[in-house]
This record gives sequence, C-alpha cells and structure tokens, in this order.
Amino acid sequence: MPEGIRITKVGLWYIVLTILVAVPAANTGNNALYLVEAFLLALLVVSGVASRQNLRRLELHFEPPAEIYAKQPFSVRYAVHNRGRLMSRRLLVVAGVGEGKPTLIPHIPAQGTDRGLIEMQVEQRGIHNLPHLHFSSIFPLGLFRKGLRYRIDLELLVYPEVDTTGSVSVERLGGEGELPSRDAGAGYDLLSLRRFREGDDRRGIHWKQTARTGNLIFMERAADRGRRLSIQLDNAVGRLTDPEDSLRFERLVSRAATAAHHCLKSDYEVELITRSGLVPFGRGGLHRRRILEHLALLEAIPKQRAPLLGSELTAPRLRLSLESEP
Repeated sequence: MPEGIRITKVGLWYIVLTILVAVPAANTGNNALYLVEAFLLALLVVSGVASRQNLRRLELHFEPPAEIYAKQPFSVRYAVHNRGRLMSRRLLVVAGVGEGKPTLIPHIPAQGTDRGLIEMQVEQRGIHNLPHLHFSSIFPLGLFRKGLRYRIDLELLVYPEVDTTGSVSVERLGGEGELPSRDAGAGYDLLSLRRFREGDDRRGIHWKQTARTGNLIFMERAADRGRRLSIQLDNAVGRLTDPEDSLRFERLVSRAATAAHHCLKSDYEVELITRSGLVPFGRGGLHRRRILEHLALLEAIPKQRAPLLGSELTAPRLRLSLESEP
C-alpha cells in the first residue's frame, strides 16, 4: 500500500507562520514565543500522525454493474469497513477512475461500514484491470493531503459504445425474408395449439381453450423470419498502424453494438458474424449480452479474400467493413 503526502495551501501558510514565530523566539529568547512555537510544532506532528492513521486498516469490497459501456459513466457499489477498534475514519476521498468523479466518505465509525457508489468511466471496450484504488484525506486540520493505495484487483469487461438515443431501421438494411417459417418461434402467425409446458411464456396461453378443456393450452406461433437481422462485421482489416484506421474500426464495432441493442429491444432475432466467430440467431437480454461480449473482445485480424457470409441468406443484413466506413 504505497503512501504519499502533500502539503495543502493551508499547511503551507501554517509552516510559514511556524517559521515566523521561530525566528523572533530564537533572537529574543522569549519563553512565551518558545511555548507558542512548541505548540505549533506539536500540532504539526499530531496532524501528520492522525492523517496517517485515518487511512489505515480499511477493508474494501466492490460490486461492479452487470453491464458497462465504453464512454458512459457507471457506478460501482462499494463497502468500506473500518477495522479500527478505537478511532473512526473521517473525510475520506476515493479517487474516481477515468473520467469518474471522486467520492467523499464523511465518516466511518470504529468497526463500522460505509456503503455507497463510486462513479467510474472507461473510454475503451475490452477487459480492463483495476489493480488498486486511491484513498486520500485532509483530516484532521487540512494541513496535509495524505494518500494511500489499496489493492483491489478488480476486472471489468467493458462493452462497446452504444448510441442509445438513435434508432435502427431494419427495412433500410437490405435483404429479404418476409415469409413466416413453419418453425416454432415468437412470430405472429398461429402454428398450433398444445398443452402448456414448463418454461413457456404465460402470455401465450389460450384462455378460451383452457377454460373449455380444463388444461392450460398454449398458442405456438410461427417464427417470423422477417423480424431478423444478420450483423456481418468484417474484422479482417490487417494491422491497424494508423490511429485514424483504429478509430474507424472502433466506430464499426460501435455501430454493430448499437444495431444489436435496438433490434433486440424491438424483439428481433439477431445474429452476429465476424471472422473470429458466430453468435447465432437469438432474442432477449442474455443473447444481447453474448453479442456485446463478443464485440467487446473483438480484435483486428489479418486480411482475408473470402467473403463474409451470413448463416441465412434471406435474412435482412447489416454489412460493416472499413471500406464502407467513411
């Protein structure tokens, strides 16, 4: 736990005052000035020792949110426990991470725990390791700013930047496939009636048939292939040595994440195809996380000549490549 200390402006003026009192005390031999000087020096020492003890013997626990997006602030739940048996901890400042704002903890009693939120912000997608967190305090007199780093070893998976304010029009993306299939799915055309099974959506219960037969009857609907989107992101772009090309590639990843976010929110079936892998068609929040996790870890690979194709040629598609990115 490396430590650091800085003199504040108040502390600097305090030291100047101490020197101004020491000079005439030494020249005149006035006992009253010696007593004042001794008091000032003792207060300086006590302040330094108290500020050091104020930051020690803390126990930290952190709980990051389930979803973290690049360039968007997020809050991490924390619990700071004071293991000291006698002294409380006061005026603790927890430094923010990235563009996040610092968090002030006014008071933690002896053997007490403070809980709250720390604001953080990460600018790039991917896995980010947060090895330590910096605590500081100006307690008790504001003469020094004492700092102490606590090791936390927090690992964060950051999803690509998503534009939540925009929208995606699938009809403009091209592709075909407006005919419903005869496979069971979450479309609109009624496929058959059957007995309700565990795991079925209760919104699909046919109440009239249920009342007539005395058993729960479920309406199985045909999967609507028109409400599908195949996102095809070509990450075979070679080595990105130009910073501008790297930014363009990150914009591609962000566009793919934004399209998946909006379409899945509108109950579309979405698949993601890259040179590094495939996330097959699916719906729902868990499927959205699979796509975002794949995009968060996506890296540029050497160029390839073979075209990138979807698993279903009739599905509407969104093709993303550096050649199409302005």
